[in-house]
Amino acid sequence: MPLRIIQYGIGPIGSAIVRLLLERTGAEIIGAIDIAPDKVGRDLGDVVGTSPLGVPVSDRADAVLARRADVVVHSTSSYFDQVFDQLLACVRAGSHVVSTCEELAYPFRKYPELARRLDEEAKAAGVAVLGTGVNPGFVMDKLVLTVATVCQRIERVFVRRVVDASQRRLPLQRKIGAGMTVEEFRAAVEAGRIRHIGLPESVALIAAGLGLEVETIAETIEPILADADVTTPYLHVRKGQVAGVRQIGRGLAGDRERIHLDLQMYVGAKEPVDEIRLFGTPDLCAQIPGGTHGDLATAAVVVNTIPLVVQAPPGLRTVLDIPVRFAAAF
Repeated sequence: MPLRIIQYGIGPIGSAIVRLLLERTGAEIIGAIDIAPDKVGRDLGDVVGTSPLGVPVSDRADAVLARRADVVVHSTSSYFDQVFDQLLACVRAGSHVVSTCEELAYPFRKYPELARRLDEEAKAAGVAVLGTGVNPGFVMDKLVLTVATVCQRIERVFVRRVVDASQRRLPLQRKIGAGMTVEEFRAAVEAGRIRHIGLPESVALIAAGLGLEVETIAETIEPILADADVTTPYLHVRKGQVAGVRQIGRGLAGDRERIHLDLQMYVGAKEPVDEIRLFGTPDLCAQIPGGTHGDLATAAVVVNTIPLVVQAPPGLRTVLDIPVRFAAAF
């Protein structure tokens, strides 16, 4: 029997997930939910750029969830408190959930009460809930823990991710402040409009996975300025304007740094890379030259995780609980 799947949220990431699901044997998309007026009522295939699928997009989440899918793939927002009710509705409908909500990757520090409630509801319904993606969910946390398998002990972790945002989608380029002045950038940071969501969650995942004592998690956000004019498919950034963001997450035990995550996302990055350095016994360094493509990898992580989440124990899970592998079929 194929896995019956509902796609909840059909933005750029949700659309990429749908297209990839269509390549997987054993996946059947039975419903689609979105509130955008220009999508409601249209065939899902038309919305995501494929042939017709016979699945209309609906803004009535309750009616679609009543079809009792095996899995709901959820991709609507980055903030756990904003999507809590959506996730709860999926769970109460009796569906497992795989979500791209970044704060759901490890919500126990920031939202302990909401996390407890969702965990209890999922266990009562007999389903598993997972927040995952490429970052958080893989490059700056799960991959770190995987590399750490060959270490006898670890004292400190350093991760650097440099992303060339030039070929990424427009919403991401806007989210990192490309084309702004420094003053506009700092005002947007202050207003909470510019930041990568999920870096503290990655710090917390690493700390929990490696058993590193972390008392506080600190975060800084600074602009990266263009050293030359940069043109992307969506905008033009002049020399001296903001090209993107450098965001650092640190896990501290007192004044001792145990975890350092350095995320640089900007248009025109000349040497994209994902780099992991573990300091312990032995010291290790692993690199992915060119880095991991965020949008492609996010869709892949979500789709490859679906059959594993279905098999997971009920409750609110993290990537600490779920193995990683490629799933050619469900």
